Amino acid sequence: MFLYPVVLYAQQNGYKSSPLDYAWKNVGNAGFSAGEADFTSLAFSPSGEPYVAYQDYGNSGKATVMKFDGNSWVNVGNAGFSAGEAKYTSLAFSSSGQPYVAYKDDGNSEKATVMKFNGTNWVNVGNAGFSAGGALFTSLAFSTSGQPYVAYSDGGNSYSATVMKFNGTNWVNVGNAGFSAGIADYTSLAFNLSGQPYVAYSDGGISYSATVMKFDGTNWVNAGTAGFSVKEANWTSLCFSPSGEPSVAYSDGANSYKATVMEFDGTDWVVVENEGFSAGEADFTSIALSPFGSQTYVVYDDCGNSCKASVMKFDGDKWVYVGSQGFSVATVQYTSLAFSPSGQPYVAYTDFGNGGKETVMKYDSVFVGINEPQESRLSLYPNPATDKITVEISGVTEENNLAIVNIEGQELIRQKITGRTIQIDIRSLPPGIYFLKITWERMVQVEKIIKE
Repeated sequence: MFLYPVVLYAQQNGYKSSPLDYAWKNVGNAGFSAGEADFTSLAFSPSGEPYVAYQDYGNSGKATVMKFDGNSWVNVGNAGFSAGEAKYTSLAFSSSGQPYVAYKDDGNSEKATVMKFNGTNWVNVGNAGFSAGGALFTSLAFSTSGQPYVAYSDGGNSYSATVMKFNGTNWVNVGNAGFSAGIADYTSLAFNLSGQPYVAYSDGGISYSATVMKFDGTNWVNAGTAGFSVKEANWTSLCFSPSGEPSVAYSDGANSYKATVMEFDGTDWVVVENEGFSAGEADFTSIALSPFGSQTYVVYDDCGNSCKASVMKFDGDKWVYVGSQGFSVATVQYTSLAFSPSGQPYVAYTDFGNGGKETVMKYDSVFVGINEPQESRLSLYPNPATDKITVEISGVTEENNLAIVNIEGQELIRQKITGRTIQIDIRSLPPGIYFLKITWERMVQVEKIIKE
């Protein structure tokens, strides 16, 4: 295990930072996939590397996963590893750091399949094609106990919603199969902090408006009112808000298919600021919560800006663009948003400015690599550790706080910096990977910690 310091400067040559100090930049080469890449899914490994899964038309429409190794995008195992065409690819990491991919498996009667990379090869998790019938809109997530779950529109149950989990031997239903009132399109699965699975979808039983259901341990029940959006909700995408309640982004049929986000306040679904906040129609919406700022971000195919990629965030008062609106070079599809462990937003998409191939961009300081000191100002030891970690700070006199966060960005320990040497008690943390974050006036620094 090694440390990977991340130093982000917010001030250069005596002036304060502004949005003009940041820009969307390519991560490696644009259009790095072998051929057209559809159904993009972006996620970060616990060690902080970005991975993308997609349907790879450079390899007969099969599934491919690539990662950025710091210099270039490289295949994870074989390219095109699925039995047949792989649609609705969804990527997630186990707690041990293994990448898993769920998809609609045209090599197995269009049913759901999940595969994982064992360090050498992609292997099936349980049986390939485990669903009762065809599986659309597959969405993969891990429970807090480490089990993989998959939500999908279930062709074996009239295309209503089904969730299954892998119990170590077989894929089994979570509650009843086909639990939604009608057809469930754009299924999106996520877990709340207490470990309950939630599913958002476009609800064919209620004019394709948005519905969210949660599993209460016995049954799937509505979170608030079913069909809570005013009209049709396409491209539903689910995450949890800073308050821990579910939030859903979607293309809003009541507002010319512009982007809308609604949040459950524990009783009702309420609009986050204003409905239809995007400049034009917003397709392929993908929502995520920033790990440190706890702000809600949404990426989408922005047809108010030539169908290029745009990212907006809710700053607590209004929706604002993150960098330039329509920042991609041309039209995009299948936008997918994720945050690095250091808190940078990354976006992956099908890039029609580069032959429909895969491109990943990140929002980063324009000063990275320009007149910056390369050494870390922190040292910490021992690492890995079991009880306490000592942090030594050099060259900094500002009094501030440090925080330890988990890989989901949740702050677990906060401590005042009172000198050049600080001891942090980590005995209360379960074994795993964490990040130490310190923010000074001129920089943010993040270091990886291993708790044994």
